[in-house]
Parts: sequence; C-alpha cells; structure tokens
Amino acid sequence: MQTLVVVTGPTGVGKTETCIRLATHYGAHILNADSRQLYRGMEIGTAAPTLEQRSQVPHHFVGTLDVESYYSASRYEEDVLHLLSHELRAFPLSILSGGSMMYIDAVCDGIDDIPTIDDDTRALLKEKLAQEGLDRLCEELRLLDPSYYQIVDRKNTRRVVHALEICYMTGLPYSHFRTRQPKSRPFHIIKIGLTREREELYARINRRVDDMIAAGLVEEARRLLPYREHNALNTVGYKEMFLYLDGTYTLEEAIERMKGNTRRYCRKQLTWLKRDSRIRWFHPDDYETILHHIDTQIQSHETAEMDMA
Repeated sequence: MQTLVVVTGPTGVGKTETCIRLATHYGAHILNADSRQLYRGMEIGTAAPTLEQRSQVPHHFVGTLDVESYYSASRYEEDVLHLLSHELRAFPLSILSGGSMMYIDAVCDGIDDIPTIDDDTRALLKEKLAQEGLDRLCEELRLLDPSYYQIVDRKNTRRVVHALEICYMTGLPYSHFRTRQPKSRPFHIIKIGLTREREELYARINRRVDDMIAAGLVEEARRLLPYREHNALNTVGYKEMFLYLDGTYTLEEAIERMKGNTRRYCRKQLTWLKRDSRIRWFHPDDYETILHHIDTQIQSHETAEMDMA
C-alpha cells in the first residue's frame, strides 16, 4: 500500500524546506496543498516554491491554473486521487504539503457529494452579491439554512455564496449535503504538523512579507489588478496591495496590514489543525525526529498488514 505523508502547519513555518528534504530522502514527489499556489502569476504573494526548488524535487499542483479558473476542494480531491493511482502509483511514498485545511481534509477524509453548481446559478449569485452585498446574502442564508448559518464564517464571501448556490439549485439546505462521513483511502496516511513558538513564527511572517515586497509583490499585484474580483485573489497579501494601488493605504500601511492579517490567518490555521488528533507535531529543526517518526509509522503499518494477511 502506498504511503501519503501529509506535512502541514501554519503559513511561514517552513513547510517547503522540510518537504524538499523529505522528498529527496524518500525519492518522492511533492503534491502542493496550498489553494492559492495552484494559480499562475501569483508566485511572490503566495510564496510558491521557486523554480530552483521545483527543479530539486518534482512538484504537482503549482502554477497550473489561470487566475480566472474556478477550482474547489472537491476537484482537488479528484485530481490528487487520480494522480496517486495513475502517474504516481509506482512510488511507495508521496508527500502532500500545504496549509489549506479544506484541501488536506478532502484528500485524507473525502468531501461530501455536493452537487456541481451550474453556470446560471453561479452567475445569479454573483449578480446578487454585487447588487445586494454580503450582509443581505447572509440574511437569506439564515432563512434558507439556519443550521449552516450558525456555523459558517459569515465574513467569508465564498462560503456564504456557495451555500446559497446549493440552496438555489437543489431546493434543499446546504447542510443537508454535509454528512461529514470519512471515506476510506487506498493509501496509508501519516500526518506531520510543523510548528514554532509564536514569537519565532510571527518574526518569520514579518520577514517573509518584507522579502515579498523586495521581490516585487507590488508589481505582481499591479499585473493582477484587472482580475481582483476573482476568488483566487481574495486572499491576504493581494487585498492589501490592491488597496495600496487604489490609494486607500500608503505602502507602509499596506505592509503592516498584510503582516497583521497574515498573523491572524496563521492563528486560524492552527486552531483548525489542532482539532485533528492524528497530526503529530514537530519543530521543523527536528528533522531526524520527523524521519524516525515516519519510518516507525511505515514499519508499524506494514507489520499490521502482514498480521492481517
């Protein structure tokens, strides 16, 4: 049975470097699980693996989509399962790396069988959002699906709109389709979480933002400005840069807001990830300990399979 090593953790913790070391050691491919790094032209603002890093180890799902493309966790689940069972089926171990929690959960546990939204419904909700605003759509969701309304992040436009799309298209509440029943997988999963002390992590985040600015984030955002309404760009970094380009912020204000919003996103990631008891946590510097844990888990699983044979 194949092994899928999932390496996750908050933004800026050092996942890319650790995964390249692990992939080199095991002769493995890396499957990116950062939902924004899938898009072309966003390399600086998403801290995507560089061409040099990608030349060291084969990477998948990096820079494969146009910023105008629609993509989802369910599509990602399908694409990763196909890759593992076809192109990578001869590899005993692959590495899934990233901090997009829904994408990781989709691969490891499956995602509910939610209907695909048709173009007319998507266009209708897009128009309603533009004309009525998010607050009005939240109120409509409260009436159509009070259960999901109680738990959804009502500041997350994408999730509110998607829930309403399902309600409109099916005539049923979105929560009707959220069974949350884990699916079996034809591979053994080992989950590694990378973490650092908060002060250390925040300092790394601040430095990374400064490095992005030095690398040309402002110009990258300027090139992407015509596409700012697309979901791919509804993310920390680009939102602040767009407001700078609008004249709403000075560059210094945009940078400070980007740092603060990235730190908040980091805390949100950790809150989500800490709920998963299957994740074993390590400091990125504890590389040998991480290797030992992976090898031990593989050996234990192989022994269990032999005992069952």
